[in-house]
Amino acid sequence: MSSEKKPAKPRILIVTPEITYLPQGMGNMMQRMSAKAGGLADVSASLVSALFELGADVHVALPNYRRMFQGDVFNLHEKELRRYYETLPDSNIHLAEDRIFYYRDQVYSDHSDESMRIALAFQREVINHIIPRVRPDLIHCNDWMTSLIPAMARRRGIKTLFTVHNIHTRQVSLARAEEAGIDAAEFWMNLYFCGMPNNYDHARSHVPVDLLTSGIFAAHYINTVSPRFLWEIVEGWHSVVPDSVRAELRNKYFAGCSAGILNAPDVSYDPSTDDALAQKFTSEDLIEGKAANKLALQRELQLKQDVNAPIFFWPSRLDPVQKGPQLLADILYAIVSDYWEQNLQVVFVANGPHQRWFEKIVADFDLSERVSVVDFDERLSRLAYAASDFMLMPSLFEPCGLPQMTSPLYGSLPVVHSTGGLYDTIRLLDVDHSKGNGFSFDNYGAEGLRWAIDQAMEFHALPLDIREREIRRIMEESAREFSHKEVARRYIEIYEEMLERPLVEKESGEYIKSIATQQVTGKIVD
Repeated sequence: MSSEKKPAKPRILIVTPEITYLPQGMGNMMQRMSAKAGGLADVSASLVSALFELGADVHVALPNYRRMFQGDVFNLHEKELRRYYETLPDSNIHLAEDRIFYYRDQVYSDHSDESMRIALAFQREVINHIIPRVRPDLIHCNDWMTSLIPAMARRRGIKTLFTVHNIHTRQVSLARAEEAGIDAAEFWMNLYFCGMPNNYDHARSHVPVDLLTSGIFAAHYINTVSPRFLWEIVEGWHSVVPDSVRAELRNKYFAGCSAGILNAPDVSYDPSTDDALAQKFTSEDLIEGKAANKLALQRELQLKQDVNAPIFFWPSRLDPVQKGPQLLADILYAIVSDYWEQNLQVVFVANGPHQRWFEKIVADFDLSERVSVVDFDERLSRLAYAASDFMLMPSLFEPCGLPQMTSPLYGSLPVVHSTGGLYDTIRLLDVDHSKGNGFSFDNYGAEGLRWAIDQAMEFHALPLDIREREIRRIMEESAREFSHKEVARRYIEIYEEMLERPLVEKESGEYIKSIATQQVTGKIVD
């Protein structure tokens, strides 16, 4: 027998402020650990599950949101509470402990100062307690709330991947970080400062740290959540991107240390299983299913009931800085009027600053039977995906976007501005060659959006059998393309490249070259 020692499996620590679920086997309470604010939660969950199911040594660090995880702790049964605390210490789940997490009912705060306190408390626990306990070979950090960790990890010789989900950043002084319990003196030279510090003492009190830029600067490898958005930042397309973030992303890009990896919709978005729908359906019975949901939505919103009426659905927040609602406001009356005979309808299930302008248009022109503007509601939003024929998303910029990947799963074709993640996911529909999955426009403006809506209406005027054929194809292709398995595959490839060795072994002791391929195809590649 060979006395040569087997190399240990690489240990991966995923640091995330939010997650949707954890796989069976990671602890008795794993299915109760759900804390979600956006796509980061879904990506984290799918990645952890893929790694865990393949036998990789994966660990997760997240805040201990006791209220979200346990409900009302005062009414929790004694045995259940005991199981909670007895199981976690020996599992691969590592909860950051601080009172600021315990009684929260949402992941992020609406108050800037509280958000900073949450971020610093989380990172303090990860740096001081979780990392020394786990001793990872690679740490995967996410967004500005984890952005001090790559600097610490680089100082200690641990490789880090930093994922940029959003381009918003914050600044903090080293003094405040230290007051929160983080010994920044250890790794201050790996941080990105808003000005040139003379020395540590000068930096501590006089030069703030830019957090998101620090995460990008210190990490060994970074990724954005869309290949196109990364390229647009590098090319200087969007003025909303902070100069420091752009500069460091450019540095990583030209050094070959960056990638774009698209997110994917929550797995619960499936018209065949979605309990929010009036009638569940698949690609095989989409005409009947969408008709039943359309009538249900029209009744609930008091729209003109017509199963043949084309419905355009707006699911994104009504934010004029990013999402482009002003483009639709400029042409809303015109499109409803021009397609009056076809009973064109527009449904908004969204909140945001522009909501009041759409309400005013509806009131001023008496469009209540054709246009509905309601606050966001998860059940109603899901029903609208199933009921609508088209989904509107004319964003000025889009780091990734999820509605354009969700809507085709329900047979609702996207109408989008071709930018960022929208560019990466939506291809112009070509009925003659059965290609494409939606309608996109290049020139940002009301005219471009109007052109794309007209293209959608031309499709809607085609014979039913042609529309059914194309929508069925798009639903089936989307289910394969917009998959968490594909997302996990890409991240696993990056992990393996960074570590320069695979994450799991064959029974014979030889390494699997690509567990990513195994995950997607079910085949082991030699």
